[in-house]
Amino acid sequence: MTANSSRNYLFVFSAFIVTVIGFSVLHSRTDVNSVTNWNVPLVWEGTFDPVVVDAIYKRKDPRIAIVVFAVGKYTRFLKGFLGTAEKYFFVDFKVTYYVYTDHAEEVPKIDLAPGRNITVLKIPSATRWQDVVLGRMKWAAHAIDNEMRNKTDYVFIMDVDSIFYNRFGAESLSRLTAVLHRNFYMNAPRDSFPYERRKESQAAIPAGEGDYYYTAAVWGGYLEDMYQLVRYCYEQQDVDTKNHIEAVWQEESHLNKYLLYNKPTKVLSSEYLWSDYDKVEANIKVVRISQLVKNYGEVRPNWP
Repeated sequence: MTANSSRNYLFVFSAFIVTVIGFSVLHSRTDVNSVTNWNVPLVWEGTFDPVVVDAIYKRKDPRIAIVVFAVGKYTRFLKGFLGTAEKYFFVDFKVTYYVYTDHAEEVPKIDLAPGRNITVLKIPSATRWQDVVLGRMKWAAHAIDNEMRNKTDYVFIMDVDSIFYNRFGAESLSRLTAVLHRNFYMNAPRDSFPYERRKESQAAIPAGEGDYYYTAAVWGGYLEDMYQLVRYCYEQQDVDTKNHIEAVWQEESHLNKYLLYNKPTKVLSSEYLWSDYDKVEANIKVVRISQLVKNYGEVRPNWP
């Protein structure tokens, strides 16, 4: 067994132990579903023991990466995102922030804890905000291929116009982790999900199908599983482009299509991506990360 395959096995085994011990009947809630219909954890505050979960994973010393995109005026959000991540995101774990930007000189200097780093990667400017989000799958694949191999175990892709308010830790780790979209997380009928329905798009999901609607603002997983996902979605987006069609919610539509047929191995509740625009619902006991209020017309090109 090679060093890499041995390390892979340890993380798979750790995930099993965490599911058995960290997410046990001793940590449950009756007001929400804490398991999906394909029997993987659906994570809420009160459904896991953070001390136990962190202790199990820290023994394996996982290397975590976050990929964010700060293009154009979105560089203004880096200070808040990175500063609050240092307080709440995988505290005492090894973390590398991969920042894709067209204005490297605007990446702020942040005091980082030991074992944590920032890598700045160049990306072209964009005249359409849709091109930025559609490009995320391509550039995430590029980062995995050229920056992360043999240096990273888990990857998260997040929206930079967000800040952390509370712990976001090892309870989120799995081979593929998705987050429930805040607008569709509780008892929303399947037909209300804003899936791409046009058959001409590679992201199309037929009416009557679907499990949940996932946000593309926070999601992650094990390096190789994430690589398969982003490569697939990028290739499907490329087919759409050649056919002169753009999925209704860009990369989020392709992400939801992929996750329908390649089920997440863990689903996070909307605690893991709320919005400062919205009232916090009673069953959201903790907001862990939230999207900021902003003037889209000012920060995004070609809005709306």
